[in-house]
Amino acid sequence: MLPKLAALMDGEIKRRTEVVGIFPNEEGITHLIGAILLEQNDEWAVQRARYTVLEIIAPLGDDPIVTLPAVDA
Repeated sequence: MLPKLAALMDGEIKRRTEVVGIFPNEEGITHLIGAILLEQNDEWAVQRARYTVLEIIAPLGDDPIVTLPAVDA
């Protein structure tokens, strides 16, 4: 799985660097790659949260009466 993810990230970095063309210095490249990795991390976090919520909610769908645990004040 990891080699496939690495290849996808490599392709995305190459695609975006071709759009930019020329970087003024090494810091510019580092900034772009960092931004791409942050964006991907955010997408993975949202997907993970979405599936986690669905896994929690799915068993509740069969019960017509849903109760939530009490919250301590």
